[in-house]
Amino acid sequence: MAISFTLNGKPQSVDVSPDMPLLWVLRDTLNMTGTKFGCGMALCGACTVHINGEATRSCVTAISSVAGKKVTTIEGLSADGSHPVQQAWMEEDVPQCGYCQSGQIMSAVALLSKKPNPTDTDIDDAMSGNICRCGTYQRIRKAIHRAASMHTAKANSAA
Repeated sequence: MAISFTLNGKPQSVDVSPDMPLLWVLRDTLNMTGTKFGCGMALCGACTVHINGEATRSCVTAISSVAGKKVTTIEGLSADGSHPVQQAWMEEDVPQCGYCQSGQIMSAVALLSKKPNPTDTDIDDAMSGNICRCGTYQRIRKAIHRAASMHTAKANSAA
């Protein structure tokens, strides 16, 4: 039975087992390899995607649960890395090994959509489920603040 959903703004249908994790559908069936496998238990955040705008761990999300919903992966933020969070990540030199970064970015985007000007505590709380083995947490926080200020500056220039 085919499962239909919207992936990065485009209609998608897959014929896989309904209990197959979304992560493996994205990576193995649809070749969307930006979403990473980390722990397989929703503990590290490397597999974070958005489902209807909410940061969600795709490794423990059955594909059947996204039927009719909107899924956004790191590839869906922008085709060229121009999303403000991606730009801030580069400007602050956040990545070291880079493995956790797509999940970190997806969590940061979800945070900023809810709290456009987060405090350090807001950031720490929202990002606490994302592990970075390289320990770039201070740069991550700084990049989130930068992305927030980029968004504020853009909104003020449009007014």
